Amino acid sequence: MRIISLVPSQTELLHDLGLEDQIVGVTKFCVHPFHYKSTKTSVGGTKQIKIEKIKALNPDIILCNKEENTKEIVEACKEVCEVHVSELYTINDTLDLIKFYGERFNKRTKAQLISDKINYQLKEFQAYIQNKPVIKVAYFIWKNPWMVAANNTFINHLLEINKYENIYANLERYPEVDITKIQQEGDPEVVMLSSEPYPFKDEHAFEIGRVAHHPKTIFVDGEMFSWYGSRLLKAFDYFKLIRERL
Repeated sequence: MRIISLVPSQTELLHDLGLEDQIVGVTKFCVHPFHYKSTKTSVGGTKQIKIEKIKALNPDIILCNKEENTKEIVEACKEVCEVHVSELYTINDTLDLIKFYGERFNKRTKAQLISDKINYQLKEFQAYIQNKPVIKVAYFIWKNPWMVAANNTFINHLLEINKYENIYANLERYPEVDITKIQQEGDPEVVMLSSEPYPFKDEHAFEIGRVAHHPKTIFVDGEMFSWYGSRLLKAFDYFKLIRERL
């Protein structure tokens, strides 16, 4: 089975399932594990692929994601071989994907082990967070224009699990917002600036601070809030660290 992954978080999951030898192609954004940058063939990005490179790798299956990859990419890949497109909004969706990969790639035991660990850590975290107060937050993912994570996203699902009330949960997906209206639209206690896909800096925190009602602004690891799959094995300890610092 020759596998190409066009989704960074799914590449990490495939590796943790023990499929390194079967992965022949990845994107330039597949940075975990790090050595894949030098040992696997890059077939482009998540939004722009090099289809001739993909064909040359003679894959048996190409793994995509509805959010990460465009419809045009999926259609082009279908001309090459079998394509699987994941669509994930919740931890349960992630567990379903892990099970599917375990069955599809004959890694059922490893997939079950990862799922069991995620479920255990989730229950432990739910007990930890149970008596913590709800905190109003805004989670920014982009600048020029300002964009946030809103409803029907994996990020928003994880915010809810953390008992963060997303002030933009009344909106859908990743809308553009006017930061000058941030007080009227929810007045967050905490503003989160994600480490990806935009490289936020201190100046952006100051810019929001000038128009908001003195929220605490923190830089957060975007992988922990947006990567599904085996990244969740590291996420819950990270979420505890964030809580302790607020």
